[in-house]
Amino acid sequence: MGASLSLVPVLDYFARREFLAAGLRPSAVTLPYPDGGAGATCTVHYWAPPGEPRLPPLLLVHGFGPRATWQWRCQVGPLSRHFHVIVPDLLGFGGTTYPSHAAAPPPSEATQAATLAALLDALPGMEGKRVAAAGTSYGGFVTYWLARAAGSGRVGPVVIASSDLLKTAADDRGFLKRAGEGWSSVDEILLPAEPAAMRKLLELASYRPPPRPMTPDFMLRDFIQKLFTENRERLVHLLKGITVGTDKFEVTPISQDVLIVWGDHDQLFPLEKAFAVQRSLNGSARLEVIKKTGHAPQLEDPARFNKVMLDFLLAAHKSQA
Repeated sequence: MGASLSLVPVLDYFARREFLAAGLRPSAVTLPYPDGGAGATCTVHYWAPPGEPRLPPLLLVHGFGPRATWQWRCQVGPLSRHFHVIVPDLLGFGGTTYPSHAAAPPPSEATQAATLAALLDALPGMEGKRVAAAGTSYGGFVTYWLARAAGSGRVGPVVIASSDLLKTAADDRGFLKRAGEGWSSVDEILLPAEPAAMRKLLELASYRPPPRPMTPDFMLRDFIQKLFTENRERLVHLLKGITVGTDKFEVTPISQDVLIVWGDHDQLFPLEKAFAVQRSLNGSARLEVIKKTGHAPQLEDPARFNKVMLDFLLAAHKSQA
């Protein structure tokens, strides 16, 4: 009987409740697909307050992992008091779909960013309106690309959280070394198929991973089934579209104010990479390190993360007013 218990719907319920309590509502819009040729479309699912924005707009971009509602559930309440918060599902995640067939290239960060730009233009009262943007992990790759491609007239202050814009193959080798023996590839851990891989992912991503008695194998198998197995082919396809670390993703300074946020115990993207990213932006970005957190400081210490982010965004908005 215990093995039939699933926590995924429970976590979904509480995450959605946080979004609804913050005044956000789910919706979807069909848009031209940037990489699909004439007539190709994609359907983008997103959360946002209904109607035109009465507060400054803020885009929150999720990472490669659990649902967007899970990743930003601790932020939407505090942030929505000051901003018109928009939380999309990226292409291939959640309720967002895109044309996929054997010959179609997987969406890159540039494709994801172009889709977000089109989404912003399609929302009520948002066409041409300047928006702040924050992205975590893979979402930071997309957010940086969006800010660079759209320019400061469209995208205002930028928050890059736990996102190694300079990731290379050497970093992947370092990740496997930190993971210990027995792992043949990064994808084996990032897209776990067995409880041992899921437990290793939690260990590497968290400052205080849940103790083993709280994560029995049957529970981890359920998470794997709901979050990875059912979407494995699509997730593998999306991983192939990542261009960070190649000549297609060159990191150069951008004109926007930038805040970099990092957990001091991040083992997916170690803290020294935060300083490297800051240097790549000519040292002009502000770096905030959140102690006793791992790869998701917005979940492990939401009070500190929210204060750092709000202080930065409100100061940037005030200076532009």
